[in-house]
Amino acid sequence: MKTFLIAGAAASLLFAAASANAVSVTGEVGEHYTNVGVGFGTTTQGIAVSGNWAHNDDNGDVAGLGLGYNIPLGPFMGTLGGKGLYVGPKDGDEGYAIAVGGGLQLPVGSLFSLYGDYYYSPDSLSSGVENYTEANAGVRLTAIPLVTVSVGYRYMAMDGKDGDRDNILADGPYIGGAFNF
Repeated sequence: MKTFLIAGAAASLLFAAASANAVSVTGEVGEHYTNVGVGFGTTTQGIAVSGNWAHNDDNGDVAGLGLGYNIPLGPFMGTLGGKGLYVGPKDGDEGYAIAVGGGLQLPVGSLFSLYGDYYYSPDSLSSGVENYTEANAGVRLTAIPLVTVSVGYRYMAMDGKDGDRDNILADGPYIGGAFNF
């Protein structure tokens, strides 16, 4: 019973912190992939929760849930965190990956911001793939607070395990948008 109460209290604090921050729903389209996501508190100080699903017809799928902590670093907003990922390569075994990493956001004037992040999961924290790598960088335009447009470059790769080929879900530029509530 004590464990149940502690878990319930922790979940309540997490959802209270997430609900106090902005919610965003995002979508990105690259040449060979799509990525959709949702985030709670990803642009404000404190706890950030995110989820996404990326799909490439030729190379498979990745779905993930992320938990991070945003820290103001002068003009930057730094994020440290991790992601629990389902990996479904087109050639290979489905499995999971626990990726760790972080990112930086830098406002440039009142309308633009630069951003970048990197997450990595070694073989010891993944199954079905040798390792998982994700990197993302770009620029966002927020002309009105409810809508954000982004242009960037995304790289998502799953290295094959046991002779399976490598699967690159994303390796190129994208255009995206977000609705912020």
